[in-house]
Amino acid sequence: MSRLAGKIAVITGGASGIGEGTVLRFVEEGARVVIADIQDEPGRALATRLGDVARFVHTDVTDESSIAGAVDEAVQSFGRLDVMFNNAGIVGAVGRIAETDTDQWDRTVSILLRGVYLGMKHAARVMVPQKSGAIVSTSSTAGILGGLGPHCYTACKHAVIGLTKSVASELAASGIRVNAISPGNTVSAMTAGVVTGDHTAIDTVTQHITAGSLLGIPGLPVDIANAAVYLASEESRYVTGHTLVVDAGQTTIGGNGRFHQQPATLIREAGVRERA
Repeated sequence: MSRLAGKIAVITGGASGIGEGTVLRFVEEGARVVIADIQDEPGRALATRLGDVARFVHTDVTDESSIAGAVDEAVQSFGRLDVMFNNAGIVGAVGRIAETDTDQWDRTVSILLRGVYLGMKHAARVMVPQKSGAIVSTSSTAGILGGLGPHCYTACKHAVIGLTKSVASELAASGIRVNAISPGNTVSAMTAGVVTGDHTAIDTVTQHITAGSLLGIPGLPVDIANAAVYLASEESRYVTGHTLVVDAGQTTIGGNGRFHQQPATLIREAGVRERA
């Protein structure tokens, strides 16, 4: 398990959900990791559990000095920065557009978009001089299609994909790859809170996601973490400006395949059927 051997990563939102799953997979693959999160207790507990290969830094992704501090911790503790995973997020402002609170909208943007911008900025600060690195950011299937998330969330996740493409075009000349991941429905406390109103109802939300999955299996944090491992590793050395969608086909298959279940038939003009 050495696909990330020797690599140093900062993972925002690394104390829970997809972030925690990615921290664990990165360490399994040989990386050393800075867990950057606003959740102190679970973040410290995870770092303690992992030992010398991990550090926890209290990080508010809306605050530039906080993001800069997480990046600096990677350099000071481990000597460099190879991977920046901008993953921290919330659901944010919810409701009809005419009724959406502007302060809640701005707070959502500050986490979901400003946080990614700051992560990219300070990763580039370190990666450009070393002429290498991989920046990965979490978008969403709501960044691919409308109607899959709240308005502000959807707008920000679309913006993450646009920012990824734009920054990739700048940093390619410095040997830095910039990509995004768009998860579909994924089992986490945040998803449980949205679906059931209870962030601890993991079993219930797992059943819910499984029932709606075209593959008949739930999306788990490790599924997104595996995508992050690929984009962080040398296996993706020829990939930049890309959004890797991990959603059991939700955004590409869409329909229920009802035409595939019918007898072989040619449906002609005016709906007339001609049997094969």
